[in-house]
Amino acid sequence: MSDNVFFIVELEVKPGQIDDLRSVMGEMADLTRIDEPGTLNYEWFLTEDGTACHIYERYADPAAAVVHSVTFPAELGRRAQAFLPTRLTAYGTITEEIQEKRIKPLLAALPGLRVVYLDPLGGFAR
Repeated sequence: MSDNVFFIVELEVKPGQIDDLRSVMGEMADLTRIDEPGTLNYEWFLTEDGTACHIYERYADPAAAVVHSVTFPAELGRRAQAFLPTRLTAYGTITEEIQEKRIKPLLAALPGLRVVYLDPLGGFAR
């Protein structure tokens, strides 16, 4: 097993917002690539009908996951209000710091967000 922490964030794309989704995604991916060396994957996937998006985020360790949480620009956050996060699945060792700086603020802003935690069980990473 590795120290990686990863998330799958599921979003509902609101009608007419696909262009905004693409714009925000591009900006967030660029900022993440430049400013967060501990982010190993930051990939967005869209359903064929454009109604749902999944984001796959993988971090080298819990500290890198926290960095992403605190570097999210406020302006992008306001623009992202056009998309409704519906579920966050967290994989790996979710530290108290990740809880405090990432998950609790999301739950406060999005009370209907469903969070699922999956603890490491076994296997290997390359």
